[in-house]
Amino acid sequence: MQYTYKTRGTCASKINIETDGDIVRSVEFEGGCNGNLAGISKLVAGLPISLVIDRLSGIRCGLKPTSCPDQLSKALSELSQSPEA
Repeated sequence: MQYTYKTRGTCASKINIETDGDIVRSVEFEGGCNGNLAGISKLVAGLPISLVIDRLSGIRCGLKPTSCPDQLSKALSELSQSPEA
């Protein structure tokens, strides 16, 4: 399944996610810190959605209440609750 999430409160503007059942196949951030986000994308590929949510939820970026990894966890939570998932 392909899913695009518009982020809130981060440098990245969107996250494009591909899943297969409950497994994250690929993640691509639009904008943000390219090296860090490319690393996160490779680290989560092949992992269960629930594990990625658990590991990344609540991570903050400096004084911001969220971060790109936290936004990925929110996107995956939204995706997993979608009737199409």
